Amino acid sequence: MYEFEIQNMTCGHCASTVEKAIEAADPEASATIDLTARTARVQSKLEPAAIKAAIEKAGYPSSFKHI
Repeated sequence: MYEFEIQNMTCGHCASTVEKAIEAADPEASATIDLTARTARVQSKLEPAAIKAAIEKAGYPSSFKHI
């Protein structure tokens, strides 16, 4: 399980975009987006850097938090 702090995620559309970006990178990933905390918890077989890259490609700077 990985957790990412996501900057500039301010609305439901943003959260949906982040979730879709994660699922596009890994269709088997499970993502829980917390809009209030501006975080995404992700269960994925991919390395955190790959998930981070997908989130940032969607336009949302992020930072990885190891949990």
